[in-house]
Amino acid sequence: MQTVAVNPTAPRKHKRSGAEIGLIGLALLGAVVMLGVPISVIFVYAFRAGIEVYLANILEPNTLHAIGLTVMTALIVVPINIVFGVAAAWLVTRFRFPGRKLLTTIIDIPFSVSPIVAGVIYLFLYGAQGLFGPLLADLGIRIMFTPIAIVLVSMFVTAPFVARELIPLMQTQGSEDEEAALSLGAKGFQTFWYVTLPNIRWALLYGAVLCNARVMGEFGAVSVVSGAIRGRTNTLPLQIELLFNDLNVTGAFAAASTLTVIALLTMLVKVALESRRVHR
Repeated sequence: MQTVAVNPTAPRKHKRSGAEIGLIGLALLGAVVMLGVPISVIFVYAFRAGIEVYLANILEPNTLHAIGLTVMTALIVVPINIVFGVAAAWLVTRFRFPGRKLLTTIIDIPFSVSPIVAGVIYLFLYGAQGLFGPLLADLGIRIMFTPIAIVLVSMFVTAPFVARELIPLMQTQGSEDEEAALSLGAKGFQTFWYVTLPNIRWALLYGAVLCNARVMGEFGAVSVVSGAIRGRTNTLPLQIELLFNDLNVTGAFAAASTLTVIALLTMLVKVALESRRVHR
């Protein structure tokens, strides 16, 4: 009688139950209905008049300016919030001081405040009748309804993203590596560059990607402080709304497709970073 050797370490095939198959099917159906269909509609309406009309709408000066302003805002805001997030995470996780928990709560405030409210706050601070508005006007400085206001509110609403990715990770890692480097004679910057940064780089990139996605798509706060001036203070989300209100549906969907492509690319980067972190 011939015996067959069985490898106890070989993976066993998992037979899915009916409930599991049903839940998977329901999740896929929900994803198709709530995500796939709307995204498909954007591109169908964007290209329904032909590629020439699509390109003409994308290359329209006001739309090009909106794309440029959106990208410029992200290029300013994301690096600033990276620096802020790293500094805040380092302070919260590596030092003990009175008010530490209060600082952690303050970092999370933009998550709990409506973007519209954030825009109104900046309007009350820097508007013509605001707290600092008259003083700034006397100095010849104008903030509201300029790209400066867009950058400021974008920094506010995206401030927690990098810090919130780094704080849990750095708390879990502890400070033993940094203490060992300092005991061996490393300076503060050397410790950060050669010890801390390599340990947090994936979480840092992940937080930066989320921050960038939010900056690109921010509408509520920007709509309050920008004034939505065509060709001057219109970001891409605001330009989409103006085109739609002008009954230029094809132009609105063409601009929306650009924002959708940016969002999809951002999500692909996010998924890749998540996968890289899991493998490591």
